[in-house]
Parts: sequence; C-alpha cells; structure tokens
Amino acid sequence: MRVLGIDPGLRNLGWGVIDVDGSRLSHVANGVCKSRGEDMSARLLSLHQQLTAVCEAHMPDTAAVEQTFVNKDGAGTLKLGQARGIAMLVPAQFGLNVGEYAPNRVKKTVVGVGHADKAQIGHMVKVQLPGCDPASPDAADALAIAICHAHYARSIQVTAEKVRA
Repeated sequence: MRVLGIDPGLRNLGWGVIDVDGSRLSHVANGVCKSRGEDMSARLLSLHQQLTAVCEAHMPDTAAVEQTFVNKDGAGTLKLGQARGIAMLVPAQFGLNVGEYAPNRVKKTVVGVGHADKAQIGHMVKVQLPGCDPASPDAADALAIAICHAHYARSIQVTAEKVRA
C-alpha cells in the first residue's frame, strides 16, 4: 500500500509518500508545495497543481491529512482551512480515501507523546524510515501523518480480518 501524507499549509504544504508492506515502512519521496501568486485564488491554484503533480508522479493508494486546530487568529484558521480543502480535494480527485488525524494523535503514534516538538517528529521519522532525509519540517510532519495513517489502516484491516474469520 502506498500512502500519501499531507501537512496542509497555505505557504508551505508538506507532503510525504511511504510504502507499507505488513509492518514494514519504507520512504518513497517527500517535499513541499510552496504557494505562488498574489491573491488567494492564485495561491490555492498553485497548491492544487503542485499536489496533483505529486499524485501523478507517485500514484498513492490512500492519503491522510492533518486536521486543522482552531487558533487565536480566526482569519489565519480560515486560510489554513482553505489550504486543507485543497489537501483533501486532490487525493479525492484521484479516487483515494482520505484519513484525517488530529496533530496530537500523529505525534503520539510517531513519537509516543502527544505534545512532541518538530525536532522530535523529524528525528522519529528518520528512525522509522531509515535513509529518509525530509526536505523540511513540513515534509517531516507529512511523513509522520503517512506513518500514522499506515498504523491505523493496518489496525482497521486486522480487525476486519478477525471479524470475517
């Protein structure tokens, strides 16, 4: 199974692709989509085009996106929500199911604690995906989201197999 993890952001949208074979995870690729343009519509279009190119290049089987948390700045949260819409739309256009995970769940799954910082996440991503060198902290977060999705997708699959047996 090939998993695309996406860390939504309006300026920098991190992405990471991993392959999952049973309990074995391997790094495929990672990077950052940087929005371009003067107005919001142009920036969102550029993110859409770049993420579409990622999906075309790596052909994931499933995707996962980090859920948006509400912060003190309502306008900033709304803008992030628009970028998150692009992060969910593009995989859906490729017919993929898109999992959604709270930031604390991703951190707890990958690091072991729900309030880990970016350095801890980057370190644990490198431990779990040997040879991986994330392009940025946003890409490391996206890889962590993919790892989280792989973990929960396996759990759901094992449970379904037990029910069928």
